[in-house]
Amino acid sequence: MQIKDVISKLTLEEKASLCSGQGYWHTQPIADKKIPAILMCDGPVGLRKQNKMEDNLGLYDSVQTVCFPSTSTLANSFSRESLALVGQTLGSECQAQNVSMLLGPGMNIKRNPLGGRNFEYYSEDPYLTGELASSYVTALQGKGVAACTKHFAGNNQETYRMSGNSIIEERPLHEIYLAAFEKVVKQAHPRAIMCAYNALNGTFCSENKSLLTDILRDRWGFNGLVVTDWGAVKNRVKGLLAGVDLEMPGGSGAQDKNIIEAVRSGKLDEMILDKAVLNILTFVNQSINNQQRDATTNLDQDHQIAVKLAVNSAVLMKNNNNLLPLNRDKQLAFIGEFAEKPRYQGGGSSHVNSYHVDTALNWARSQHLNINYAQGYDQDKITPNSALIEEAVSLAKKSDVAIIFAGLPESFESEGADRQSMAMPENQDALIMAVTEAQPNTVVVLHTGSAVEMPWQNNVAAILNMGLAGEGVGSATGKLLFGENNPSGRLSETYPYHLEDSPSFLNFPGEEGTVHYRENIFVGYRYYDKKKLSVAFPFGSGLSYTNFTYSNLQTSSTTIKDTDQATISCLVKNEGNYTGQEVVQLYVEPGESAVLRPQRELKNFTKVLLQPGECKRVSFTLDKETFAYYNDQIHNWHVESNSYTLSIGPTSHNLPLSVNIQVTSTVPIPIHYTSFTAIGKVVKNPLGKKVVLETLREVLHVTSKQYQESSTSDQKKIDQQCEPILQSALTMPLSSLVSLGSMKSSDLSQLITNLNTKSSLKK
Repeated sequence: MQIKDVISKLTLEEKASLCSGQGYWHTQPIADKKIPAILMCDGPVGLRKQNKMEDNLGLYDSVQTVCFPSTSTLANSFSRESLALVGQTLGSECQAQNVSMLLGPGMNIKRNPLGGRNFEYYSEDPYLTGELASSYVTALQGKGVAACTKHFAGNNQETYRMSGNSIIEERPLHEIYLAAFEKVVKQAHPRAIMCAYNALNGTFCSENKSLLTDILRDRWGFNGLVVTDWGAVKNRVKGLLAGVDLEMPGGSGAQDKNIIEAVRSGKLDEMILDKAVLNILTFVNQSINNQQRDATTNLDQDHQIAVKLAVNSAVLMKNNNNLLPLNRDKQLAFIGEFAEKPRYQGGGSSHVNSYHVDTALNWARSQHLNINYAQGYDQDKITPNSALIEEAVSLAKKSDVAIIFAGLPESFESEGADRQSMAMPENQDALIMAVTEAQPNTVVVLHTGSAVEMPWQNNVAAILNMGLAGEGVGSATGKLLFGENNPSGRLSETYPYHLEDSPSFLNFPGEEGTVHYRENIFVGYRYYDKKKLSVAFPFGSGLSYTNFTYSNLQTSSTTIKDTDQATISCLVKNEGNYTGQEVVQLYVEPGESAVLRPQRELKNFTKVLLQPGECKRVSFTLDKETFAYYNDQIHNWHVESNSYTLSIGPTSHNLPLSVNIQVTSTVPIPIHYTSFTAIGKVVKNPLGKKVVLETLREVLHVTSKQYQESSTSDQKKIDQQCEPILQSALTMPLSSLVSLGSMKSSDLSQLITNLNTKSSLKK
C-alpha cells in the first residue's frame, strides 16, 4: 500500500470514517480503496477474541485459549526472560487467530493496594515495570503482532476511572508514572499506545496535547498509533488536535460528522486529520505485512509454558523450620475451596476462556499422594461456616501437615471497582486461625492479585504466594510444594501490615472524582524505607529452598561523570542442596542531596540459575539512568554531583554488598537569583561566596584590602571568626546583607545581575 497516494485519493468523509473503529474490535475498512479491517483484541495474559457477541468488559464468551499468569504475578518472576516467553507465545497465538494487535501490557503503577486492576499491572516500581514490559513488547512484536501499552496515563484506580481527574506534579508524573512508558517507547518501540479514560491535571487524556504530542511524540520520539481506551473520547475534534489517531470502539458515525464539520468550518486543519489517517494506515499496512496466513499454535504446549511461568513467578514468603518442600510420605490435608476451584485470573476485560485449568487437588491425586480434602469455606460467601471449619480442623488434627488454599475471590478484585479493604474474606481468615490452633504445621497457599493483610501471619509455618497463576496453577503449586521446582519469585510490591500504612492512604480514591497524588515520588517501598516503617513483606523479598551467598564486589571505577558508563559485579554462590534461581538486585542510595530523594531505588536486577555449589559472577552496567532523578527546573532527567552508595543483595532489605561511587554532573542547573534568594544558595556559587565573605568580613571591620595584606595565619583566624556569622546567615535572604549595613543596595543589585548573567550552579 502506497499510503500517501491512498490518502490523496480519500474523500473527507472517508478520512473521518477511518478515525474510529468498526464495531468493538476492528479498524474501519474501505473496500474500494483496498483498505482492510484489522483485528485487535484484549489479552495481556491470554487472548480474549470474541467471535459473536462483542463487548469490552469481558461479559460475553470468547474463543478458548491458554490463560497465562496475571501481569502482577509475572512481575514477581523478576525475569525479563519470562516476560519475553509469554510475549512470544501470545504472539504465536495471535497469528494463529489472525489478531494483529494485542491490548496490553498494562503499565500503570500500583499506587495503592486497593487498586481494582492491580492484578493487571506489574509493580509499584517504575524501573521494574519498564524493564519487564519492554521484554514483553519486544517479544510480542517480534512475532509480528502489535503491542498496545496502556493506560496512558495516571490511571491508577477504578473509582471514577472514566471521568476522574488525577492531579500529579511534574516530578512524580515523570519519575514514577511516566517513567516506564518512556522506557518502553525508547527501548521496545511499541506500535500503539492507549490513552486512558481519566483527566490528567485537569485535561482528559484523550484531549491532552501535552501528554500525547509534546511528551509522547516530540520528546520521546514515539511514531506509532495512539488509540483511545474503549469509550474514552469526550470531544473527538479536541482529541485529533491533541494527537489521538483512532477512537475505539466504532459508533453510530456521530463523531465522523463532528470531524467533517470541524474541517469544513475551519476549526480543524485537514492536515491534522491527514496525520492521524497516516498513522492509522501505517498501522494497517504493517499489520497486513506481518500477517502469517499459515500460522498455527499448540495449546497443549502453551499450557505447559503457562505452568512454567507460574512456577517461575511464585513467591515463598515464609518457611519456618524448612517445612517446605513437603515429604510425599506424609499424611496431608488439603483445605480450602481454591484447592478444587482455584482463583487464577482477574475479572473484567482481561478475563480469558481458559483451555484447561489445573487444580492442586487433581494434581495431588494424579501423583497418588496421601491427601484428604476439606472445603473449609464457600468462596461465594464471606461469613464463616462453622460446619466447614470444624470439618477442616478435624482433618488437620489427623494430618502431619495442613495446606490451606486461600486468597481473594474474583468479586473482591476486578475491573470496574476498587477493593474496599486489604482484608481477605472473613470466612477464610477464621478458617486459617482455627486450623493453625489445631495444627502448627500449616502452610497457606495464596491466590491474590495484590497485597492482603494477614492477621494469621505469625501463626502459620509457611506461606507460598502463587498470585493469580493462570490455568497451570494446580500443577505449578504441586511442583513447588513437593520440591520438584524451587520457588524463585520476589514480591513486585510491598505488603504493608495495614492499609493505613500505605503512602496514599489519605488520598485514595480522592473526593468527587479528583485525586491528588500528595505522596509525590514516595510510592511503595520508596515511602516505607524513607519513613523507616516496618512492613509485613518488603518489596523484592522472597525465599528459596536453598541458600545463596554474595561476595567479591568489584567496580570498574569509583569516580565517573554522568556521561560515562561503568560496571559493578559480584559473585553469587549456591551454598545449599537444591538447584535454584536467585534474583540479584541492585539498589542506589544518594548521599546528601539538594532535593528530596528516596532512601534507595531499584536500578537493575537479574535472575541467575545455580546448581548446588555453583558460583557465578553477576555484572550490571552503570549509566545516567542509574543515578538520575527528574528535575522540574530543566524539565528533564538530571544526575546530581554526589556520592552514591550502590548495594547488591537478594531483597531491598537485605543488601550485604555495597560500595560508594562519586558521580560528577556535566549539566548545570540554572538558578535565578533575587534579593530574596537564601545566602546559603548564593555561597554555593563561587562568585556569590566571594562577595558574601567579603561583606561578612566587613562586619568584623576587616576590609578586602586588609584581608589580602594579612598573613596566611591571620586570614585563617579571620575566616574562623566569619564562620559562625556565615552559618547563622545561611537561611537569611541576600537582602539581609544590606540591612546589616555591610552592603549598598546598588552593590546588591550589581551582584544579582552578575550572578544571573555570568554564572550558574552545578549540582
